[in-house]
Amino acid sequence: MKLTVIGPGCWGLTLAWLLNNNFDDICVWGRTQDLSDELKQYKRVSKPLPVQLDSRVEITDNLSEAIEGAEVILLVVATSGIRPVCKQLREVGLKNNQILVNLSKGLELPSLKRMSEVIKDELPDSKLVILSGPTLAREILNGCPTAASVASDDMQAAEYIQKHLTVPSKFRLYTNPDVIGVELGGSLKNVIAIASGFADAMALGDNCRGSLLTRGMAEIVRVSVALGASPSTLYGLSGMGDLIATCSSPFSRNFTVGSMLGKGKKIDDILNELGSVAEGVKTSKALCELAEKLNIDVPVSSAIYEAVYTDITPKEVLNKLMNRKLKQEDIYELQ
Repeated sequence: MKLTVIGPGCWGLTLAWLLNNNFDDICVWGRTQDLSDELKQYKRVSKPLPVQLDSRVEITDNLSEAIEGAEVILLVVATSGIRPVCKQLREVGLKNNQILVNLSKGLELPSLKRMSEVIKDELPDSKLVILSGPTLAREILNGCPTAASVASDDMQAAEYIQKHLTVPSKFRLYTNPDVIGVELGGSLKNVIAIASGFADAMALGDNCRGSLLTRGMAEIVRVSVALGASPSTLYGLSGMGDLIATCSSPFSRNFTVGSMLGKGKKIDDILNELGSVAEGVKTSKALCELAEKLNIDVPVSSAIYEAVYTDITPKEVLNKLMNRKLKQEDIYELQ
């Protein structure tokens, strides 16, 4: 069996390392400019995370060769790259029996589409599975165990991926038929992770973190359910599980962005210093636009959008959230 990983970033290379014993052949594809000499020659990278791949892993910038004969293809690129990569996959002749697994968490701007919708726009006949959950690359590289959800409209494809991507004692997968919920849980939680890092930098305490996560989760559920998700999915691995991990870990890029915003740094400087994509930045804009269309109140997400895209100070953000009009707490009942 052959596995192809599209995207030589931290998460893509971590997956190529993690799944080494699950496949006979593994290939990592990236654009020429994204493949360092170190990775091509020595199958390793040193920054931002140290990853050492098995010597048999193939590294290539030839997409046609990369996907040839691959039963499973992992899409591990920034959300802004999903559409152009799918166009390339169509051009090189992706086969309908090859299973695409998307691991990118976010929404497309300006369309506000989920990644599965973007992929289906370009590859309408593809077998598509979504994988999402608490998957911090650094912890996985350190050998720490985790679990995640695999969702699809084709449950046979989801079960196939569950079987072939599970790694005993390290990476446990659960199937879920709710594609919308799994995608939105993994995407929208990044905005709340920025809020959590923001509060952490301001030393607002654990009570504040607990309050932010709870009210942030309420926003995620309100918006996701309005878009067709099952509430129970949002309290699973790709919702609550991912939220807890991302909102409490300095290994999270979105948490780090929030922390730097909370210290008064500007977003352009933060992203230059970070040197990698933090999907929550653009997702904050997409989420607020969705909420406005749906007429749904998302005060935590709106505050983060302001913190990212305006000159509002951290203190002003806090005051706006804490001094809003009093209201009843909204709680979804799980059926």
